[in-house]
Amino acid sequence: MPQMAPLNWLILFFFFTMIYLIFNMLNYFIFQYNIKSSLKIKKQNKINWKW
Repeated sequence: MPQMAPLNWLILFFFFTMIYLIFNMLNYFIFQYNIKSSLKIKKQNKINWKW
């Protein structure tokens, strides 16, 4: 039935849009950064320049 084709296109558009949004939200919220427990302090050399 060609009269129903635009409705089917609209349903497919919303369906794939929702899948796209859910996929992006899952990737955003599931991804976890590796938290380093030990903080490395950068060693600073204090050099007294004597000109």
